[in-house]
Amino acid sequence: MAGNRKRRKPLLLSHTRPPSTPKTLSLSSQATRSSIRRHHILQKQLQAAILNGNSVLTERLRAQLGASGGLQRYQEASIQGQSSERGGDSSKVLMEWITEHESQYRRHHTAKPEKLRMLEVGALKVDNACSRSGIFNVTRIDLHSQHPDIQTQDFMEMPVPSPGTSAEDGFDVVSLSLVVNYLGDPSSRGEMLKRVSSFLRSSRETSKDEAGSAFPALFLVLPASCVTNSRYLDEERLEGIMITLGYVQARRKLSKKLVYYLWRYQGSGAGQAQTVSYKKQEVRAGGSRNNFSIVLQS
Repeated sequence: MAGNRKRRKPLLLSHTRPPSTPKTLSLSSQATRSSIRRHHILQKQLQAAILNGNSVLTERLRAQLGASGGLQRYQEASIQGQSSERGGDSSKVLMEWITEHESQYRRHHTAKPEKLRMLEVGALKVDNACSRSGIFNVTRIDLHSQHPDIQTQDFMEMPVPSPGTSAEDGFDVVSLSLVVNYLGDPSSRGEMLKRVSSFLRSSRETSKDEAGSAFPALFLVLPASCVTNSRYLDEERLEGIMITLGYVQARRKLSKKLVYYLWRYQGSGAGQAQTVSYKKQEVRAGGSRNNFSIVLQS
């Protein structure tokens, strides 16, 4: 019966990692968008095939991903999309938000200046705005590193800092820029968001007007259509999910293509994360809607 059905374990990012191919020439803006869109469609179909146990379709889709350039082609398109010529470095928005907080924090902690620690998941470049700022010590990870300063690591398998260890084992900011939407399985997206708090430092003991009030935090970037045109997710529902996980929205910016958030983590007890679930539920009707959703299981 449906009530006795076992819960499926969320897929690791590496389980749907397509084969990589040799580097290609520079892509046009239109080709970049087409390549990224095609990869996301195939990736979503692949994850569904794996979850459904369809081995024939799984192998067929993996072959299609390989033929279309695989993960490396997707990364090349994403890197070009983030180039300064195309205005795609999402960390510029984070820097606008962080700079004011960071200067305030340093004024209150002159005795022991300290860089903020950032974990950048799905890192493609080492020279983005955050890396150049001098504010952060950045730990960069990606499924398929294309640079020696980016660790090859699946976030869902990354060792969690042990409780009670040095604060150096945690991070002030975790960046998930266009990472959550990469997962094709709604439950895996929820598990990824849930896992972030395990990597964040404890809240700083500062007053509300000090910089510490912004940390620890999650920097989340999604395609705007994920919340503006989805039949299963709007911003109210996303905020409910984040509150359940113990976050409060500190900053938000909506552009034509992307939506940026800075979510401050207040602690797991703040949102009753263990008792509230968010299932796949329609919040908007209409045939033109997309099916993006985030499922949070208690």
